Amino acid sequence: MKKVLFTTLIMMSLNAIGQNVMSPELLWKLGRVSALGLSKDAKNVVFKVSTPSIEENKSSSKFYIIPVGGGTATEIKDTKEVLADKNVSPDGKFLVYNEEVKLEKVLGKDFYPKLDKSDAQIYDGLDYRHWDTWNEGKFNHVFYKENKEGAAGIDILKGENFDSPQKPFGGDEDYIWSPDGKSILYVCKKKAGTQYAISTNTDIYEYNLETQKTINRTEGNLGYDTAPQFSPTGNLTWLQMKRDGYEADKNDLIVEFKGIKTNLTANWDGTVDNFIWSKDGKNVYFVAPVDGTKQLFTVNFPGLTRIAIQVRQLTNGDFDVNDLVGFAGDDIIVTRNDMNHAPEIYSFNLKKNTWKQISNVNTETYKTIAPSKTEKRYVTTTDGKKMLVWVILPPNFDASKKYPTLLFCQGGPQSALTQSYSFRWNFSLMAAKGYVVVAPNRRGMPGHGVEWNEQISKDWGGQVMDDYLSAIDDVSKESYVDKSRLGCVGASYGGYSVFYLAGIHKNRFKTFIAHDGVFNTVSMLGTTEEVFFNNWDFGGPYWEKDNAAAQKSYTVFNPATMVQNWNRPILIFQGGKDFRVPIGQGQEAFQAAQLRGLKSRFVYFPDENHWVLHPQNAQVWQGEFFKWLNETL
Repeated sequence: MKKVLFTTLIMMSLNAIGQNVMSPELLWKLGRVSALGLSKDAKNVVFKVSTPSIEENKSSSKFYIIPVGGGTATEIKDTKEVLADKNVSPDGKFLVYNEEVKLEKVLGKDFYPKLDKSDAQIYDGLDYRHWDTWNEGKFNHVFYKENKEGAAGIDILKGENFDSPQKPFGGDEDYIWSPDGKSILYVCKKKAGTQYAISTNTDIYEYNLETQKTINRTEGNLGYDTAPQFSPTGNLTWLQMKRDGYEADKNDLIVEFKGIKTNLTANWDGTVDNFIWSKDGKNVYFVAPVDGTKQLFTVNFPGLTRIAIQVRQLTNGDFDVNDLVGFAGDDIIVTRNDMNHAPEIYSFNLKKNTWKQISNVNTETYKTIAPSKTEKRYVTTTDGKKMLVWVILPPNFDASKKYPTLLFCQGGPQSALTQSYSFRWNFSLMAAKGYVVVAPNRRGMPGHGVEWNEQISKDWGGQVMDDYLSAIDDVSKESYVDKSRLGCVGASYGGYSVFYLAGIHKNRFKTFIAHDGVFNTVSMLGTTEEVFFNNWDFGGPYWEKDNAAAQKSYTVFNPATMVQNWNRPILIFQGGKDFRVPIGQGQEAFQAAQLRGLKSRFVYFPDENHWVLHPQNAQVWQGEFFKWLNETL
């Protein structure tokens, strides 16, 4: 192992840049920190740093340990030396792992072996593609084997055409050992084809190694059941959403104790992101969005006593707490970031309520950059409610000047707009380019109560659009806003918002930018892969003529029906492998703009999905984004 000071690591590649504000190039040279866990002796944090290379168009990763109290990071080559292997059974006899297995005929050559050059794909149901990958009849399965060389693996989902880990983002967090090592618990949505595409009914299953039998531990719940953990005292705990088909339902914390399931957050008006048990098994710590940030909370576990369950918020500030890594004495180790700083590892002292930054991967770099200023603003909406709006001001902001201003429309639609740090929609970068950014926590976002979060479903073009306009109108009253130079930008549902606002903005905006946005709700239903999402948010399919909510979604709330009102330039980004909001959405919007005679541009990324992940494509994206603003704003 060799010791490396991160100041040397990072600054070697950045000193030559000599910039005092954020740039697209600098943004993609920053190290990206991922916490992997505490070392076996709990004295060190193990983490990964991924660094993109624009020249090589890929990222490279290195692994490090650093004392929980901070200090010098030490590079390590193999994390197995220092991390406890959670895939080993508690008694050390078995290993659990996952592999992909081929179970279904899909390809032309599967059905016609002599036609081995055929590239046909044949499907009898939906779920024929997901996120950015076509279904080729292969499924993720959980295996286990004896912990010795040459042992054969046993597939605990043998013959089942279901995925565990879940696709597309599930990993080894989707399966765990029981405390006695006699069972494996795993997350799985045991539905296939069309039924898979219209449901979120994911359950937690338990496979007994001795009997080779499987039981459903969450059978009574029809929505998502995910993130299984056992408490230190052996109680199964998980996150639960109640309603089938509703991917953004309230996420509650469930504990099963002596056969009784207790919802620890049932009476708390929020939704849980992730959680970790205290070492004594008496409290659960969790992260949740609140008031435009993500903070650390705790809830006590009463067992069968009559002690009241109480949720308490432990941290507060203009930052986001994200990953919960573990405990070191009175400290909880987490990752934390804000709009000016990418994630780093921090400790929070639970007794003193004090913070300490542990890792400093990008600290020296940020010292050379003038930060943007972020302000919280509360705007009164058209229905008389208070809405939080983030206002991000350029570095070295001068209130006597006038600045072009961007309304940022968040995606989701029910994802939090907090003190997050994006490597694409980066607010500090937009501000560094001389723009004021207005980012409203409009209807549909968590962190402001369940009612606020749920209001957007079946109302995509309703109150939320008034919220957007209330935000930009209010901030535009400031003398530093150039009201003749307002732009509107966003991705996914934010892209839908851009398309919709382009039809109703009444000349507020001078230009628009949409990335992978929903343009036509009818064709969206016909081509997207997770159909449950549209069924819930649109209210049903377009052919249900007596369904008032659905009909409104496909007519009044359909941006395609308002193109006749478009009157400003529009830039459209689209990923070729985006199966969530497929390519036709961007094509339809661009074609409509061109046929309307509007200045418009279509930037197509054949190998990108709903995001832009390749470093050189990311640079093209940033280049086109700011070039368009220079041309039209």
